Amino acid sequence: MSTPAFEELRQRVLLDLKNSKIDPAADPVGVEGIIRRSVETYQRQSHAGIGGRPLADAADMERRLRRSLLGYGVLQDLLDDDRVEEIFVSGGDVSYVDHNGRLANVTDPTSEEEMVHVINRLLQTSGREINIRNPIVQARVLDGKVRLGVVIPPVADRLSATLRKYTMRHEGLADLVEFDSLSRPAASLLAAAMQTRTGILVSGIPAAGKTTLVNALMRSVPPSHRVLGCEEIRELSAPLMHGDYYQTRPASTDGSDSEVTLRDLVKICLGMRPDLLVVGEVRGEEAFELTRAGNAGCGVLATVHSNSAQEALQALVSTAIMAGQNVPERQVRSIFSNVFDFVIHCDREDVQFKSEGSGRIRRQVMEIVAIPTLQASDSDFTVEPIFVRESFGAPLRWTGAPLPDALRHRLDSVLRPHNTSVQRILEGTPAGVMA
Repeated sequence: MSTPAFEELRQRVLLDLKNSKIDPAADPVGVEGIIRRSVETYQRQSHAGIGGRPLADAADMERRLRRSLLGYGVLQDLLDDDRVEEIFVSGGDVSYVDHNGRLANVTDPTSEEEMVHVINRLLQTSGREINIRNPIVQARVLDGKVRLGVVIPPVADRLSATLRKYTMRHEGLADLVEFDSLSRPAASLLAAAMQTRTGILVSGIPAAGKTTLVNALMRSVPPSHRVLGCEEIRELSAPLMHGDYYQTRPASTDGSDSEVTLRDLVKICLGMRPDLLVVGEVRGEEAFELTRAGNAGCGVLATVHSNSAQEALQALVSTAIMAGQNVPERQVRSIFSNVFDFVIHCDREDVQFKSEGSGRIRRQVMEIVAIPTLQASDSDFTVEPIFVRESFGAPLRWTGAPLPDALRHRLDSVLRPHNTSVQRILEGTPAGVMA
């Protein structure tokens, strides 16, 4: 928690800035002047017996106030540190997870009031604000480098915020092979799939590497293919030679701007002749719109939260049914068995070493399953495991199972010019591995 002196001085400076009509973004020198005068006044009053105890280090107090009012308080160093992946704020407590998976607390003092002020400053560039009328906000901030989700009372007991940092990575499938997230045969098969209008569902728990994999898959799409991406909060970063990214928008508080939902985006994109439709984090009514993708004649690449490939399909069906279109569950399953050809399930493992405070996060593809078309006698999805990793660190191996005939023929047609085939890729024949 912050000291009483810091919070008192912070409030004084904020009031002086308001009365002086100084914009910190436009006049940082003016802000520094007010901070300096406020600290000097506080010290004089304290030595004269008016107010609190004198500051032990006036220069440090000025530094903390500058960091809070011109930067982002105790979050500033964390936001600047590339080793920090996620930041958590609970009231006046701040913690973070670094690239090794280590959870640590910030020791510098702060307060809930300061954190609310800092978070609203972060939100300014997104045109959003957290307040009683808008107690839940999600937005991309800092030029899209950070995803911010925040909840305040009365929805939460206290300020609760998560900041997830995005590093603009450029991994392709070959890089994921080097990281041991994928095997080379699996990467070659997926590279071939992205040359066609294939449906791929990527599943996993949060932070399992789904977005990284989707970005890598998108880098294997032919440049002539039109790719349209839809997300609530922009996370995808693969460059598009032919296509665009779209992001949802909440309704404005004054009613001047209407809400644009993920379902709205998926619906409009399906009418814009995409070769590939990419949908991030399917979890609402947009799932039903994906049932129309088969008629649109496009490939689909989507992510969903689940604990396995089989559960991912059922989660998608359940979410689509909840859209309230009165479509029988069996019909939805049948449609999705035609829309999606593969489910790729990702997972993460937090590896802790014996030395105190050290560790790392390992993200790997655990299974790739094919989805045969649902037959009349089938009561549920049939999935055919193609590649399976028995446990973290174990090889991602071909199970020996063939691809469904229709899918195999489609992929063989794009592999033939490379003098290879699906079978050679599955077997790991060196000549059959695409560059």
